[in-house]
Amino acid sequence: MTRVRVAAGGRVHFGFQNLSLAHERLYGGLGVALDEPRVVLVAEPADAVRCDDTRAAACAERVVELLDVPGVELAVEEHIPHHVGLGSGTQFALAVLTAVAHAHDREPRVRERAPSFGRGGRSGVGCATFEAGGFVVDAGHPAERFTTEPPAEGEWAVPVPVARHALPGSWRFVVVIPAIESGRCGDEENESIGRVVERADPAIADEVARVVAQRLLPAAAESDWAGFGGAVAAVSRLNGTWYADEQGGVYRPPLGDIVDSLSASPAVAGAGQSSWGPAVYGLTDEARADEARAVAREALSSAGVDGDVLMCAPRNEGAHVERDRPAKPT
Repeated sequence: MTRVRVAAGGRVHFGFQNLSLAHERLYGGLGVALDEPRVVLVAEPADAVRCDDTRAAACAERVVELLDVPGVELAVEEHIPHHVGLGSGTQFALAVLTAVAHAHDREPRVRERAPSFGRGGRSGVGCATFEAGGFVVDAGHPAERFTTEPPAEGEWAVPVPVARHALPGSWRFVVVIPAIESGRCGDEENESIGRVVERADPAIADEVARVVAQRLLPAAAESDWAGFGGAVAAVSRLNGTWYADEQGGVYRPPLGDIVDSLSASPAVAGAGQSSWGPAVYGLTDEARADEARAVAREALSSAGVDGDVLMCAPRNEGAHVERDRPAKPT
């Protein structure tokens, strides 16, 4: 029997490079892997799917069918909070795929198989961070194929990374998760994105491209803390102008107040909203972490909401897999 433990961190999504059909490439995600929060699974081969976690069991059933293996005994040790903008769905699905595959001595081939679980349809950041971590920019999709409706399942692949940089180990992301309604997902998210794409201003994509090429990528390559934070904040705000009609503002209320509070602090280089929220992030570092955490807590209080504040290191490697094989008889 092979016992497998898989651990993968969440991710912050800074936004997309383009949402306008007037340009050749659509989407093109930008984001960074986090060391925490994490999903941690333990799997062993079995003759059926056995798991106390309903969500994990349903995902494992799909994986078992896809891999044509008998079953798996699966335990969930840690979760990434669901639908808050930290990539829980993709990281969870790929972790289950990886755990089941390795338990049966199969290669998971996560990038190839992610579309079978509906993952990587727009952004390739989740898959890329699961594979190798770091700060990632992906290629997006050809706009003539990904119009307001995505192609049918099986007719698209996860966007490939066009840039990846390890970030300094001393950097930290202060992540604020207000205790408000979860971010959009599923059919609701698809409908919202479809409306955004229909009316997206291509000029915003031109400005995002300038920020990415002239500010964000150089700052990542040079480990420029202030430059990187300012650039991701600019990308987030520009993306928010695309989503304003869908979420009630450049940032989803009351997240704009939290972003503003973080941005005003000298302990934070830049702040923004991850995906549909409600997670808000700010770039800080070890030396400024305590001050950034205090600012984040005060921001929640000023916004009149409860919530959690996490201090997360960037993760510069992919999912960690441990395999525990029984000793061979002597």
